[in-house]
Amino acid sequence: MAAITFHLDVVSAEKSLFSGRAANIQVTGSEGELGIHAGHTPLLTAITPGMVRIVKQNGDEEVIYLSGGMLEVQPSAVTVLADTAIRGQDLDAAKAEEAKRQAEERIHNQHGDIDFAQAASDLAKAIAQLRVIELTKKAR
Repeated sequence: MAAITFHLDVVSAEKSLFSGRAANIQVTGSEGELGIHAGHTPLLTAITPGMVRIVKQNGDEEVIYLSGGMLEVQPSAVTVLADTAIRGQDLDAAKAEEAKRQAEERIHNQHGDIDFAQAASDLAKAIAQLRVIELTKKAR
């Protein structure tokens, strides 16, 4: 029996990363993790740093890092508009680890000129990248 699918577009300011049929997706929304299947109620929400896990029509999975953006769900189509989107296999683990270390250091060694919100945002993005890298390795 064929899976019920919907059209999915994942785009960033630079390029389109995915356009095709999907059975379901998992994405990090502003209120927590969201699972979207065909026929989902229309929705518009912000996306926080995290990932979109796509289960394609044929059952294959793909994981894409998202730095933030918007998710729009319509009856037959879903659109992920990301600030930055990078395929899991294209992420650099060493750079993500270094970014995490630097953000943690800025948070722990606060001075009057540090922007705590920026450091916390940088830390969340680095952790999200590391999670996507881990999930991508498991999927292979």
